[in-house]
Amino acid sequence: MKKTIFVLALIASVIANAQIFAGKGDQKVQIGADFQSGATGIQGTYDYGLAENFSMGLGVNYALGLDDNLDADFDDRATIKLRFNANIGNVINVDPMLDIYPGLAFSTKNFGGHLGARYFFTDGFGVYTEAAFPLAKYKTEALSPVEEIHNQFNINFGLAFNF
Repeated sequence: MKKTIFVLALIASVIANAQIFAGKGDQKVQIGADFQSGATGIQGTYDYGLAENFSMGLGVNYALGLDDNLDADFDDRATIKLRFNANIGNVINVDPMLDIYPGLAFSTKNFGGHLGARYFFTDGFGVYTEAAFPLAKYKTEALSPVEEIHNQFNINFGLAFNF
């Protein structure tokens, strides 16, 4: 009986210490909605773990619905980002299925920061939310749709997948 309890306690401690961000080699994909003033759109991201608490990846945003006063071409609506995240869920000792990540993004339209969280219901499927904000804005001679679409605070949420 003591051996059985010991084995169960050992299994429970391994499960309790498992984190949803696995560190080096970890891969996450997110697909979601993007909400901001004057535009709504879609977002897709891919993050790859480089170290225990650091990941980098790519992000793509596309503004679908624009206010009537904005006339934007495909190039104005789309942006590609290089993302860097500090995955700190295990550092601040939260739920092992929760990944919290502040980060920076270098995009074709601005340089910004973000704060996100992913919660996984299973090892491979969860939800995410991100708040993003510009730090250095894209500027043109005359006010362009790019400045109005990509140079503001936005909120994203959607589905997250773990590979």
